[in-house]
Amino acid sequence: MSSEQPTHRREFITGRTAGKLVQGAAGRAADHFTQFADALSLGSPAPTEPVTPGYVLSLSRKAMACEFEIRLNADRRGDDRQTGAAMEALDLVEELEDQMTVYREVGEMVELNQQASHDWVEVEPRLFAMFELADTLYQQTGGAFDITGGPLSRAWGFDVRRGRIPTEEQLTAARSVVGWQYVELDRDRHRVRFNKPGVELNVNSIGKGYAVDRAAEVLAEQGVENFLFHGGRSTLLARGQRTGCEGWTARVRHPLRPQQVVAEFTLLNQALSTSGAATQSFVIGGQRYGHLIDPRTGQPADTMHSVTVVADNGALADALSTAFFVMGEQAAVDYCEQHPEVQALLVLAGNTPGEVRLRPLNLVERER
Repeated sequence: MSSEQPTHRREFITGRTAGKLVQGAAGRAADHFTQFADALSLGSPAPTEPVTPGYVLSLSRKAMACEFEIRLNADRRGDDRQTGAAMEALDLVEELEDQMTVYREVGEMVELNQQASHDWVEVEPRLFAMFELADTLYQQTGGAFDITGGPLSRAWGFDVRRGRIPTEEQLTAARSVVGWQYVELDRDRHRVRFNKPGVELNVNSIGKGYAVDRAAEVLAEQGVENFLFHGGRSTLLARGQRTGCEGWTARVRHPLRPQQVVAEFTLLNQALSTSGAATQSFVIGGQRYGHLIDPRTGQPADTMHSVTVVADNGALADALSTAFFVMGEQAAVDYCEQHPEVQALLVLAGNTPGEVRLRPLNLVERER
């Protein structure tokens, strides 16, 4: 089901309709991907592949503290229709940010956090469905995925990106109000209630994936069949194919040497998300502390360099990449054994400094 390899480039093909292995060109140079500083880079196959990628039209919007971008095939008729649909999709992302943010004075999530410890609060149905997914994943991951962890992020200073080590008292206070067991869901009436004062919800670990899913629905409803939609280059959804290609290409960067690529995915009707702590961390006393915190212990997770998950939808991929990073290697392996529809690539510490070890789970690797 899985194998382990030291550092070198790996190529994977995913998607329900991509059922065969395809010849690849492993070990291609990656120096022309260095313009991106993110965990993922996006683009066309390298020139050595026997395809001629078509032109791509790109539209983007700043939201949720990152850039959301839609890539469309630009060599097809109906570009005006595609562009209009893409703008509507990006408008929806902004609306969802207004709904889900906890960093403004007003918004549905803000009101929910203010009122739910006093009484039941009715929630918009689609947002409630995301809470139901969060509930399922909390159970499946043994509490590693928990959207009540906001107080822990504040205690460690990650909410304002000014990292600090909390005092024992600060950490104890934060942990006392973290735990999905304090959240009640009324599924019949789409209502939420907290059974402990101080509990709050924060959907940072699933929100971008959810937004990409919802916005992609707008494109599909208007007949746009081929596109790649990402939020912050960490979570993306691929539908259809890029012209002249098998799907859409995403590459995972080496967590210690960002100019290098350790894996390439060809995505076909799948979502992909990568989580890691390299870009949001601080160092004190020679110890690095990352922003992905284990809600069960209150401590930053540090067992892996990064995790990439491929799943049916963006919300699931987004949430599971965070959960796997927190859970650690063996728990992630166990989860994927129980859920063969979920694919993952774990990037782990190697045997020597600067080396990483790749562990693919449920992934089909290209033949060499």
